[in-house]
Amino acid sequence: MTNPSPKSAPTNAEIQRAVARASARKEDHIRLAAEQRREIQTPRPSAPEVAAHPPRPSEFDDLEFLHHALDAINVAAVDLTTKVADWTWQAPLYINGMTGGAETAMRVNRALAIAARETDVPIASGSVGIAIDDPSTAASFRVIREENPNGFVMANVGAGRPADHGQRAVDLLEANALQLHLNAVQETIMPEGSREFSNWLRGVERTVAATSVPVIVKEVGFGLSRRTLQQLREVGVHIADVSGSGGTNFARIESARGGDAFGYLGSFGQSAAACLLDAPTHFPNLLASGGVRHPLDVVKALALGARAVGVAGPFLLPALEGTPEDLTAEIASWLEQIRMLHAMLGAASPRELATTDLLVRGRLHEFATLRGIDVTVLSHRSDARATSTGVSNTGVTSTEEKR
Repeated sequence: MTNPSPKSAPTNAEIQRAVARASARKEDHIRLAAEQRREIQTPRPSAPEVAAHPPRPSEFDDLEFLHHALDAINVAAVDLTTKVADWTWQAPLYINGMTGGAETAMRVNRALAIAARETDVPIASGSVGIAIDDPSTAASFRVIREENPNGFVMANVGAGRPADHGQRAVDLLEANALQLHLNAVQETIMPEGSREFSNWLRGVERTVAATSVPVIVKEVGFGLSRRTLQQLREVGVHIADVSGSGGTNFARIESARGGDAFGYLGSFGQSAAACLLDAPTHFPNLLASGGVRHPLDVVKALALGARAVGVAGPFLLPALEGTPEDLTAEIASWLEQIRMLHAMLGAASPRELATTDLLVRGRLHEFATLRGIDVTVLSHRSDARATSTGVSNTGVTSTEEKR
């Protein structure tokens, strides 16, 4: 038997075609994500290809704060500072990764970076992989650090990339942290996506070891389960963004790009609220994103144990169609509303939201029941104002944890 001939190196023309396809994909992502936002904000969808499989109702609506009319405190008494690992952030809100690697992305990232600088919130980039493959696209990412020289910046690469790509992304943005995203669902649907996933966990471990800054593992909108979080902890990950369903839907985006072959996966995955309920007790730094529509969703995620909450979709259209000043004003309004909601609930800090009483209803309650999670304790947390042994980040005890 003869050995197969080794693959020849790609030609310059092949490289340029690959780069052009990647940039076109990034433009598609921005266009289709924007159409999803308009679909939410207008009575009739403006893009039939992304409206064919509408998302299910938000499970944040299944969470209800029990109102105690005399618990409110002065707004001036609220301190929004939050601790994530060894970092201190001025507020429990961050701009999550959106884009990069295309002409439109440069304008979006500039607006996001300016708003992050002016409001002092952390910001993440979109996936830097395209800039690693093609340095000519690096400027669309580098603008985040150029416009926000002293801010907290997170670089972003995919879990399927070589371990050294994480550090290369960090170096490009002079980043304070690396987001390492898991996107097997998106890759499965993406016409040009990867189909090799079995080495991802080992790849995560290698990237953590090879990167000079802390690594935050996140999903891209399909959620991190209890088992996944346990696996991540075992390979040295201490910060994770559960990034649940309900926000920008990459299943629908990639399905639209590929002729809607996988349209039935439009509601796949778990919500951020479900992931926070499901999270294991030993995971120290949970972040949440996915389907966050307004400041009340932020406060609900914090009450379920998130240290901070990432927002992307609601800020996309202001960044794409408005001015940096418009976006800055929007984020400043979110921060002020989050502060006021803390005061209304009697929580002087994000951590104190863990002592508020929450009622869990509907589909989210069904999820908790099927996962063996007793959510009744959430509705009595203010009685004790303390965390007892065996209680998770959210104050929820699961049957697994009881065993």
